[in-house]
Amino acid sequence: MIINTQLVKQIKEYFNLNVYETKVWLALLTKAVASAGEIAEISEVPRSRTYDVLEGLEKRGFAIMKLGKPVKYIAVKPSVIIEKLKSNTLRNANEKIKTLLKLKDTKEYSELEQLYNVGIQPIKHEEISGAIKGKSTIYSHIREVLEGAEKQVIICTSIDEIKNKSRFFSSIFDRLKKANIKINIALSGDEKEIKKLNLKFKIKAKPLNIDAKFYIADNSQVLFLISKGSAPEEEIAIWLNTPFFTSALGFLFNEAVK
Repeated sequence: MIINTQLVKQIKEYFNLNVYETKVWLALLTKAVASAGEIAEISEVPRSRTYDVLEGLEKRGFAIMKLGKPVKYIAVKPSVIIEKLKSNTLRNANEKIKTLLKLKDTKEYSELEQLYNVGIQPIKHEEISGAIKGKSTIYSHIREVLEGAEKQVIICTSIDEIKNKSRFFSSIFDRLKKANIKINIALSGDEKEIKKLNLKFKIKAKPLNIDAKFYIADNSQVLFLISKGSAPEEEIAIWLNTPFFTSALGFLFNEAVK
């Protein structure tokens, strides 16, 4: 049996396997139960390597060793593997989050902050502005800009953006309210939906017929999206740390929503 090269490439990426592991697993799936020799013949993986690969797949839960002689392996149902990988990924992610949360209390983190502050002091505002690429990175920076505000924030985006990222914005609104930060919001889109959103989040967003997305903190920092790519990683935003431009943009925004 000839294993499709494109399938091998895709499965390798999806399941984080190497080429030999992918070929051996696919070969085992075609037989359900097979010996190392049979798998080597189907997968075209050298027989001397097939034994090691099967042992590795067994440890990772992709195969089960059949009792008895000769030694054979049983293929594990793909859906079972996916559920196991999901559980492992969630567990690893939660452990990583716990580690990151504790990081701020460490001596090493204090040293990182000190290094940054020493380096940032002689830098002019305009020199720490730049382009941000990728949707997840952009949202991380939006959170940093807004939650770093001391007096007021301006949010100009679409009703769909708030709805699609409701959990993200809900947490931001809650933190800003607790810190007594003034929130000015203008949204493009259906006015009825905006009213519903105001009730849901207990905010006072105003309708604004403008196709723009930007976020301002204390009239000193602004982050605005300049493109929306076909894929999340292609989105681009510009972050400016300049009161001269940002205060002017904030003034224009306030005039527009009067």
